[in-house]
Amino acid sequence: MLPRPPFPGEVRRAAAAGRSRSRPRGAGGGTALLPSMLMFGVILASSGLLLMIEKGILAEVKPLHPAAGELSRRGGGGEEAAGDLEYEVLRDIRNRTIRAVCGQRAMPRSVWELPAGQRRTVLRHLLVSDKYRFLYCYVPKVACSNWKRILKVLDGALESVDVKLKMDHKSDLVFLGDMKPDEISYRLKNYYKFIFVRNPMERLLSAYRNKFGEIKEYQQKYGVEIVRRYRKNGGNSAGDDVTFSEFLQYLLDEEVERMNEHWMPIYNLCQPCAVRYDFIGSYERLNADADYVLERVQSPSFIRFPERQSWYKPVTAETLHYYLCNTQRRLIKELITKYIMDFSLFAYPLPNITSEFCRQ
Repeated sequence: MLPRPPFPGEVRRAAAAGRSRSRPRGAGGGTALLPSMLMFGVILASSGLLLMIEKGILAEVKPLHPAAGELSRRGGGGEEAAGDLEYEVLRDIRNRTIRAVCGQRAMPRSVWELPAGQRRTVLRHLLVSDKYRFLYCYVPKVACSNWKRILKVLDGALESVDVKLKMDHKSDLVFLGDMKPDEISYRLKNYYKFIFVRNPMERLLSAYRNKFGEIKEYQQKYGVEIVRRYRKNGGNSAGDDVTFSEFLQYLLDEEVERMNEHWMPIYNLCQPCAVRYDFIGSYERLNADADYVLERVQSPSFIRFPERQSWYKPVTAETLHYYLCNTQRRLIKELITKYIMDFSLFAYPLPNITSEFCRQ
């Protein structure tokens, strides 16, 4: 059963204890984020204007990520490799933002500088291919199941990426966190490292619709508690009717380090300051960026990124517009603060929830 759409007024004010707090690095497992840096992130997150300004400035700048001629297509008929100026500018903004933020003194420069809990999180999300010498930090709701299929094919555990079977997210995969410290350090230093990112609000909506609309395990484990906590007389809910507003309120009240991986911020999952990724791909350019990575790691030419499953329900711009505009603005604004590192580091614009936009 798909959860019913949210209605205005359902959301209670986020508890003060649920808001993100700035802590020094290494203190109690919290994210190292200073107040001044938070403001810096907010400004950088409004990247739409920056894109317009820099179109005329960066024409001569060589991007750190591939341009049109450097991308290949596998299997034919894939998306066109982007080489337009806006794409190159976006890449450059993303890379320079990460360098600027991660260059601050308070930010970690290796996984060994992270608090133990944060280090465990990132190491158990880094998948290893020793044969092809790469590390992939998987992010749930950013096509990670398909990347895991590719890893299994590369390792010989799966015959083809098109095999129709339920994905086992643990077996036949090698996790960096299962290795010894010296083995971890060697791979972090010498292997090609990549990650794929997605618009934070779109990712959260995708997780909400999938986990509370389709997965009974999540309905029972999280949905029942969410309804009980945020809805008057919600004790009889089976957890399959969680509203989007209730879900967002739950995220605000939850400590980031205790979050389920499907809605934990990408920054906390993959620690892009502690791990210097060689490539940051975008969900919005999934096929083209995946083709580049497969070419870069010299995978066999017959391996291509899997087609989207027929049952998959994409989050369209119209769907996102509907949910955002039917959710209390204060709730969205408070959530932005909690996910500000994802917005700013990966150059995603802040969600537009103005009255004019929502009337469209």
